[in-house]
Amino acid sequence: MGRRKHALTGILFLLPSLAGVCIFVLIPFLDVTLRSFQNAVTRTWTGLDNYRILFRTPAFRLAVKNTLRFTSICIPLLICMSLFISVFLQRLKRLGSLLKSAFLLPMAVPVASVVLLWRVTFHEDGFLSLLAVSTGHEAVDWMNSGYAFWVLVFSYIWKNLGYDIVLWMAGLSGIPYNLYEAARVDGAGEWTCFFKITLPSLKPVLYTITVLSFLNSFKVFREGYLAAGDYPDESMYLLQHLFNNWFREMDFDKLAAAAVLMVLVIFGLVSLLKRSWDLEE
Repeated sequence: MGRRKHALTGILFLLPSLAGVCIFVLIPFLDVTLRSFQNAVTRTWTGLDNYRILFRTPAFRLAVKNTLRFTSICIPLLICMSLFISVFLQRLKRLGSLLKSAFLLPMAVPVASVVLLWRVTFHEDGFLSLLAVSTGHEAVDWMNSGYAFWVLVFSYIWKNLGYDIVLWMAGLSGIPYNLYEAARVDGAGEWTCFFKITLPSLKPVLYTITVLSFLNSFKVFREGYLAAGDYPDESMYLLQHLFNNWFREMDFDKLAAAAVLMVLVIFGLVSLLKRSWDLEE
């Protein structure tokens, strides 16, 4: 009787959140899924026509290619950089805590301030262009050239590095120090300890950081959009730019089909990642 009462109490606590998720997430997503098989104006059934049109659209193919390129470069780079920095900071003790706070500062900077910084630094009349002119080189508009993609990569890593460092350091603090002492007594070096003790102990944290880094890669759009506009350089035209332009043009049938595909791909990738982690354990 007492167990049933506790279960009922837990369900009652969950009901408000569950209701919010259903009203604001699940039901709208079901409506979007239905619209992806319909005409945007007449709501007549079109089957898979919206998806066929989607894959024949050059802008969609370009956005998918750039998004995949961005994700495949940024996530491994961010994970490796944050891991090595966190291991280094863990050894510094008091100074490491201060530097960890410094790495978290970009998360506290408002988006408008970040955009202003990018404009002052990377645009044609920005700091880097003026520096190039002063050294006898031609001025470059970084946000409207082939460098734009790497500016976006830098923005993503700069914004998320501190967050991942904190997660890594939380995982590192949970590894018993006597494991390292025992390994060093047996003659293990620093790299041996890192690959045999540190990395295996951080596997659960690695899964969490990988998923969060992947999801955060879809939030980098704001800075790029505000700094370079609706139609930035071709190299940094991501799915988020495409969705924004289609929404403004009320192209809801293609937008719904692309949104459904994007959700399915993200869900599939996260599920495969979790399954691979479970199999390794």
